[in-house]
Amino acid sequence: MIKGNSWALKLSAGFGFVFLYAPIIALILYSFNESKLVTVWGGWSLKWYGELFRNEQIMNAAWISLKIALISATLAAVLGTLAGFVLSRMRKFRGKTILSGWVTAPLVMPEVITGLSLLLLFVAMESMFGWPAGRGTTTIVIAHTTFCLAYVAVVVQSRLASLDETLEEAAMDLGAKPVSLFFLITLPLISPAILSGWLLSFTLSLDDLVIASFVSGPGNSTLPMVIFSKVRLGVTPEINALATLMILAVSVAVVAAIVIMRRQNRFQGP
Repeated sequence: MIKGNSWALKLSAGFGFVFLYAPIIALILYSFNESKLVTVWGGWSLKWYGELFRNEQIMNAAWISLKIALISATLAAVLGTLAGFVLSRMRKFRGKTILSGWVTAPLVMPEVITGLSLLLLFVAMESMFGWPAGRGTTTIVIAHTTFCLAYVAVVVQSRLASLDETLEEAAMDLGAKPVSLFFLITLPLISPAILSGWLLSFTLSLDDLVIASFVSGPGNSTLPMVIFSKVRLGVTPEINALATLMILAVSVAVVAAIVIMRRQNRFQGP
């Protein structure tokens, strides 16, 4: 049955890959286009990469987005790991259901609702405590950390659920204290999940447009906000060059993560 339908499976898989990656390949090719018109091929050129690096608005927005993504992903990885550990290991405590709902709520909450609620929260906090003063990088970091830690918590919790607890029990029988047990046994075992959650959080923060639009202020526009404002007036070759560089950076990060996780699994053994 499977052999008879192998051609159909191959055709479906091929169509799926073409549907997913053909637009990306076309974007990369047109980033080397000499013509200013993105739909008209005018020959090979690297000039739009030079124009990109001379565009201060885009470069400043890229730096702001990278800084926010790095900080948000790191905070989300720490807080999400702690939340996932508590929900997985501490099975009985008062308020666990409420905590689980709070942690997973950003996964199903529409971004418009999340952004609006955070904006109202920041306005109320500023009027009551004077912090955060205005909207800017701090408010974006808080907002991105809030919804990114939910993804980290789910990934870490799933990893802990499939983890062999006999390793931890053996370490405790040998006299390991809870803190040493976590840092020497549990943390190395769940490090691939934490790395996956960090990469996912970094991507989500770098890609976010809706929430950042609510909680950002003047002079703190992220890269997606700048790109969206430019695309509404028409796509320029500079945007193609920027997207190509982002695809290259993401590809390198994904390959590095795969290599690290494979080495980690090889070190741990079957």
